Amino acid sequence: MGRWRGVRLAKCQLLVIGLLVLLLALSVAAVTALAHTHLAVVGRVALERNPYQAVHRWACYAGMVLAALLSLGALLSAAAAAREAEGLMAGGFLCFALVFCALAQVAFWRLRSPSQVEDAVLDVYDLVYERALRGPPGSGRQELAAVQDAFGCCGKSSPFSLLRRAEVELCPGAEGEKEDCLRGIRGLLRTLLGTASTLTCLVLALMVYAMLLSAFLWFAIRAGCGLDRRGRYSLTPR
Repeated sequence: MGRWRGVRLAKCQLLVIGLLVLLLALSVAAVTALAHTHLAVVGRVALERNPYQAVHRWACYAGMVLAALLSLGALLSAAAAAREAEGLMAGGFLCFALVFCALAQVAFWRLRSPSQVEDAVLDVYDLVYERALRGPPGSGRQELAAVQDAFGCCGKSSPFSLLRRAEVELCPGAEGEKEDCLRGIRGLLRTLLGTASTLTCLVLALMVYAMLLSAFLWFAIRAGCGLDRRGRYSLTPR
């Protein structure tokens, strides 16, 4: 009975972990959608070499795949715990293991290149700003306006005490009162990346625990230590 009680406890814990994983999957999808909404305009800027385009595409695909794997792993593990199915439990463990390996790579990349995303976005903004400032009238100004609208900012601080006339024309009237774009872009990116880092740590911790529970239950089910005892009783003559 003690062994079955331990299996029952592990099942309950796996069901709770599955619910938390589903919530985290929704959070990952929401952060990915939010980042895409604000940063897609930067990736679409027409430049000879857009340093942010590849980063944006990779981040969006990775976020969608991770959210899908988390949801699939949570559903498979919950179904496996309810039905005591070895195959479903193995599928859930595989999903958790894939998520763990992917996020470990993401965490390593963030530690190795903590400012790569911020530098890429700021480089694109600088290039668009300079093209609109120094190019012929109307050249690149629509793209600059689109980027500034996405971040709710306008222009950037000048090293001189007064802005040049061309710089003032890029932010006429009330637009000039908006936040400096260098500060606005940094603030938004640090908020998004900080949220992503927090989610990464939470998911990594849950994946380790979920894999341990899945492995334990897989061995327990395979050894016949499940809770469902139907079909395993035999009648003895009196």
